[in-house]
Amino acid sequence: MNSEDLTALPLRERKKALTRQAILDAAGRLFEQRGFDEVTVKEIADAANVSVKTLFVYFRSKEDLAFADTGLIDAILAALRATGPDSATTRPAEAVAAVLIDLLHRDDQDPVEGIEGFHRGYTASETLQGGLARVWAGYEDQVTAVLAERAGTAPTPALRLQAIALIGLVRTLTAPETRAMIAGMDGRQARAALTDWLQQAAATLT
Repeated sequence: MNSEDLTALPLRERKKALTRQAILDAAGRLFEQRGFDEVTVKEIADAANVSVKTLFVYFRSKEDLAFADTGLIDAILAALRATGPDSATTRPAEAVAAVLIDLLHRDDQDPVEGIEGFHRGYTASETLQGGLARVWAGYEDQVTAVLAERAGTAPTPALRLQAIALIGLVRTLTAPETRAMIAGMDGRQARAALTDWLQQAAATLT
């Protein structure tokens, strides 16, 4: 939720939104620093300056915290909906790559550390493997629906395959091969290498 959305809310709802975001921010930071399995709910609550009881008002479990941020898929879906003959980007793969490239260049964090942090926090956790698989499958469902909406048709196997490829492009950013590719690079070099990869990969997809 951006600042304009927040200011439009009544004070009580604004406080709730800020508390929820503070908990999410604290959880994400701790997960990426130390790994999901090494962080306790109490540590997250303390870092967010709330009680454990308050944390559970907003989230049912620590696993819920790991998957509650929908910012990336929301941005991807919005970009796909914006593609078409009258837009600067007409190909879905280019739209998805543009979202990812924008994130790489907008984030102040070193992309090498950011990707390693995601690995520590999420993909390295055996506890989260099932949840991650469900998240990726859910993303594919949503992208399939938007592609069908964009085409003015019912979802088809071809659109499902296209959605799988588009989410595959997202997943390559934190794949072991990508981590190996940028290992030892500084931030500028890593951004350039990742941007080149995303653009090349998007060119091979429909």
